[in-house]
Amino acid sequence: MLAIIGGSGIYQFDGLTIVKEHSVDTPFGQSPVGISEGKFGAHTVFFLARHGKQHQLLPHEVNYRANIWALKSIGVTMILGLSATGSLQQEIAPGDLSLPNQYIDFVKGQRHKTFFGQGLVAHVSTAQPTCSSLSAQVIAAAAQLKQPLHTEKTYICVDGPRLGTRAESLFFKNVMQADLVGMTNVPEVFLAREAQICYLTLAVATDYDCWQDDPAHHVSVSQVISRYGASLEKAKTLIKHFLSNQHQLNEQCSCRHSLEMAMLSTVDTLSAENKVLFEVLSS
Repeated sequence: MLAIIGGSGIYQFDGLTIVKEHSVDTPFGQSPVGISEGKFGAHTVFFLARHGKQHQLLPHEVNYRANIWALKSIGVTMILGLSATGSLQQEIAPGDLSLPNQYIDFVKGQRHKTFFGQGLVAHVSTAQPTCSSLSAQVIAAAAQLKQPLHTEKTYICVDGPRLGTRAESLFFKNVMQADLVGMTNVPEVFLAREAQICYLTLAVATDYDCWQDDPAHHVSVSQVISRYGASLEKAKTLIKHFLSNQHQLNEQCSCRHSLEMAMLSTVDTLSAENKVLFEVLSS
């Protein structure tokens, strides 16, 4: 089953007929934003507002582990996230849609980035951190709509909540060679892989961050808000077409078997608590 995680500006998903609200207790606390279960045509689709339905959570305040665990525990096997991003490359104009397939973790704060530890030992591969099968389906939907879509882009994740300096923006663009900058996809993408969930982000470029010479093009909250609405409609149209025409799970996808070669712990030696963790993650 598919879950949509809505980023800034997306606190519900139009076209989704809500049938149930889930409040899930997890080993990492209750998911503070709640999960809506709905129907889109014949499909069951879950929706989670990453920042809360009133956008009450800053990026570092999101309980990423609780969110991913809650989705996994109610049967989610695929996640399509929506994220506002800054563009670090001229060809990705404000309003454009992108599918990042690589991530750079530049988060320096104390976000909890793994389900593992305290006797549960595993090292999942994140060489290819997003789901190629899910990506191919979204790319096919974009082609059918003739919707331009940048692919194979690199997303660098920063702490926030402040907007970056120009020196940082130039560093990310020229030294790190990233294409997009955002505040929320780490650790979300990596937790999904640990939970054997297929994951993909549809990134909406809202600005050119602040690497350009002209200060008028430097990112501001008012600039983001003024440009974001029309871009979100393009993203929602693409997702709806994907749901109607491409949406299917490939159970043979490597994402769904990411723990098979990752575990160093022997299940028999795990504590009762860690056995429960492992059973949910590996299901």
